[in-house]
Amino acid sequence: MKILVTGAAGFIGSHVAHALLDAGHEVAGLDNFNDYYPVPLKDARHARLERRDGYAGHRLDLADRDGVERLFKEASIDRVCHLAAQAGVRYSLENPHAYEQSNLAGHLNILEACRHHDIDRLVYASSSSVYGGNKKVPFSESDPVNHPVSLYAATKKANELMTHAYTHLYGFQSVGLRFFTVYGPWGRPDMAYWLFTDAMLKGRSIKVFNHGEMKRDFTYIDDIVQGVTASLFADGLAPYEIFNLGNNQPERLMDMIAYLGEALGIEPQMDMLPMQPGDVPITYADITSAQSKLGYQPVTDLKSGLQQFVSWYREWSA
Repeated sequence: MKILVTGAAGFIGSHVAHALLDAGHEVAGLDNFNDYYPVPLKDARHARLERRDGYAGHRLDLADRDGVERLFKEASIDRVCHLAAQAGVRYSLENPHAYEQSNLAGHLNILEACRHHDIDRLVYASSSSVYGGNKKVPFSESDPVNHPVSLYAATKKANELMTHAYTHLYGFQSVGLRFFTVYGPWGRPDMAYWLFTDAMLKGRSIKVFNHGEMKRDFTYIDDIVQGVTASLFADGLAPYEIFNLGNNQPERLMDMIAYLGEALGIEPQMDMLPMQPGDVPITYADITSAQSKLGYQPVTDLKSGLQQFVSWYREWSA
């Protein structure tokens, strides 16, 4: 098939694009290369893709309605894997309009393109943040998600609702994926594991929010990619599906820091700080549905996953 991957220069998108190419598919990659985090990292990810047969990159903003329509018209796309978005909970507190453009207008443009170009399946990125401050754990797809605690989370919930309407009205199949704290090589510099690694290697203390009383369902990138590709091709799915993709294992933030310190051979120095606005104390994915319908099964534990990240990071930053 020919698959459109939006956010192809991003962390998850670039890994998914490589996996699809490995499986013999053609990939059209879309990215706007914005400067939310350093563009050279996006350029490096994308350069690796551009060296591969079967890949065609497109520098395009999702909010460019005419550009998205033109791409769909010219590229003869079979299925869409929509991973591009303005990411980050904390960034949304200071830059709300970036989320309006990328996550709302951009998502609508993808839905409209799928509608008008006979796309039979759309897979798109949602987020564990839609669960907000839910107290019941693990988080299940059937839980109510009506109380987001950040604008980022609200836009992801809006994406799910918009997609439900389009699936109902126009008949194409959709699969929303609620990602839980994805980490690994070629990751995102705004994420805690990257920030902590950078600070420790430079002899700086790390900022630990909520005084370290946090738990996250850290999920290694290879496990996420397995779930995403299964979502694109699995048989027997309902017209509208939502799946959690997590590790089904919440880990203490302090344990994550200890694993990083061990992998780096550095004793972490910590500044203990209060909870940040928009943050939540725990994420924990119930993955029963993804296991049943997608054959999803994460296999990478946090300690070994962080060791692989550190190994990559040392080489990248050398």
